[in-house]
Amino acid sequence: MTTHTKPAKLIKGATGDFEVVVGMEIHAQVTSRSKLFSGASAEYGGEPNEHVSLVDAAMPGMLPVINEECVAQAVRTGLGLKAQINLRSVFDRKNYFYPDLPQGYQISQYKSPIVGEGIVTVDVSPTEQIEVGIERLHLEQDAGKSLHDQFANDTLVDLNRSGVALMEIVSKPDMRSADEARAYVSKLRTILRYIGSCDGNMEQGSLRADVNVSVRRPGAPLGTRCEIKNVNSIRFIGQAIEAEARRQIGVIEDGGTVAQETRLFDPGKGETRSMRSKEEAHDYRYFPDPDLLPLEFDQAYVDALAAGLPELPDAKKERFMRDYGLPAYDAGVLVADRDTADYYEAAVTFGGAKRDPKIVANWIMGDVAAYANSQGLGVAQTHLKPEQIAALVDLIADGTISGKIAKDVLALLIDEEKDADPRALVEARGLKQVTDTGAIAAAVDAIIAANPDKVAQAKAKPSMLGWFVGQVMKQTGGKANPQAVNDELKAKLGI
Repeated sequence: MTTHTKPAKLIKGATGDFEVVVGMEIHAQVTSRSKLFSGASAEYGGEPNEHVSLVDAAMPGMLPVINEECVAQAVRTGLGLKAQINLRSVFDRKNYFYPDLPQGYQISQYKSPIVGEGIVTVDVSPTEQIEVGIERLHLEQDAGKSLHDQFANDTLVDLNRSGVALMEIVSKPDMRSADEARAYVSKLRTILRYIGSCDGNMEQGSLRADVNVSVRRPGAPLGTRCEIKNVNSIRFIGQAIEAEARRQIGVIEDGGTVAQETRLFDPGKGETRSMRSKEEAHDYRYFPDPDLLPLEFDQAYVDALAAGLPELPDAKKERFMRDYGLPAYDAGVLVADRDTADYYEAAVTFGGAKRDPKIVANWIMGDVAAYANSQGLGVAQTHLKPEQIAALVDLIADGTISGKIAKDVLALLIDEEKDADPRALVEARGLKQVTDTGAIAAAVDAIIAANPDKVAQAKAKPSMLGWFVGQVMKQTGGKANPQAVNDELKAKLGI
């Protein structure tokens, strides 16, 4: 159930407002060395048809054998989604012909999935949180890949992906905007990465979304939905929803009716286009796979997997707020990536010192993240070490350097002195803040003596003080303690 504390997010049409309703089916490739029902490698890449066993190629007489690690990964994920774990589930055959599906059916789960209903808490913005219901999670095998661009008149088939384990995570239609959908996929990907059940690399196809979009007048029953297949980036998911909602509103306002169908999103044109009319479940002629017994395990198996789970994002966020006094927004940003969260904790606690958690967060979310983004890296993947950030914060706290000098030191750590200890670097480069009141007083006297007209102005208009501060800082090469400069100027100018 979505908790919308804000006004409904409506799209203005020519004849009034519409509400968009979004549900999603996420196909997440299971992190496992081998495929769901065969011993072939599930590794990404490789030469075409290099990772194919006789089972994947559907040779006569080949029987599927379940991969226990894939089952464990599905259960772990279900626990991460706060979902019902079904101790008994059934694999079904979903029958359809496709050139890269050699069996002529996909082994999936239909009426009895491994994971039932769950819930994901999603931060849409710093001030808005929603809950998206999970309908189910089931295991199924991926199909291969048809390559149409190698020859003019022929299609080639690569079966490397055929039989790779997928978790299909089906949400309820609880999202009401492109922003909510993007935030949901981001959160789901974070949970999967924490658990280690899917690497979430959308550019490699290991996380793909089928997006169900419908529109309705506020308060009206749900409209007819269209499914946009295989959207492979969070940005494209948002664009596809907006484009499809506008298309459906246009159809309705022109007096037409929206046809239930499967569509594709074209990012180049920013539009969706029809692919095929939507099949219903009965079109696939589901029936239990006769080669596979029902999948059964006991509660002890689930409990053992639960005991081995890492601290998940929601729990980590709560702990960061409780233990470090961080605002919800900062905690949310830091825990969105597990490595960044670990990096932050290492910086805050380094050497057992008590340093301001909020200031450490500001440095990591600000300057460090900006540098990481410029390199296309995560914060924890840069050469900057948590202990270097800790030392910078300590140097500011004990008055050795100012915040401005700290930025200069960070620039040196980024470019010239990659492995340096910031404290030694400040010493070697003579970057210490000038706190000697005699030296500051001399600089203040010199500026006042040289600018009698400005002195008169400052006495009449105290906001002029900033100009004097700037001049003193310039004269001291930016090293004077700003507070000491302020105090000295106020005393000398009688402000």
